[in-house]
Amino acid sequence: MTLDFDELRGRVLALTEGETDEIALMATIACELHHADDRFDWTGFYRVTAPGLLKIGPYQGGHGCLTIPFERGVCGAAARTGETQLVPDVEAFPGHIACSSSTRSELVIPLRDVEGRVFAVLDIDSDQPDAFDAADAERLEALLRTVFSQHRAAIPA
Repeated sequence: MTLDFDELRGRVLALTEGETDEIALMATIACELHHADDRFDWTGFYRVTAPGLLKIGPYQGGHGCLTIPFERGVCGAAARTGETQLVPDVEAFPGHIACSSSTRSELVIPLRDVEGRVFAVLDIDSDQPDAFDAADAERLEALLRTVFSQHRAAIPA
């Protein structure tokens, strides 16, 4: 199944319209994304719960890592730098954390609050190598920016 971003965007915006609870937003987005494309093997959020620490949030797929320090892995790099991480081969990423042995590529997008601090990251893992491209990242960043702008957060432009 190929992802139809326009259809996905419309569905997510309809489902999240007027919602202000960030956990409800994350749960809905994780569910909709995960079931929208066969490339998405694990789809979810890690939330900043303490300085330099991510904890698993709403997700779809197998078990994820419960905690990730900012110093480790692709999610940690996104949280630490505030930049989207597009990783075609997780084995080649320094410090990659193997939460699942099936993960081959990863896309992680940081979410920032109104003060510019990262408060969560969206993590999408694929069991396919080189599954994501810059267009995927840009479209998902725009979707997240739209959804979370209704709340307290926005993705970096």
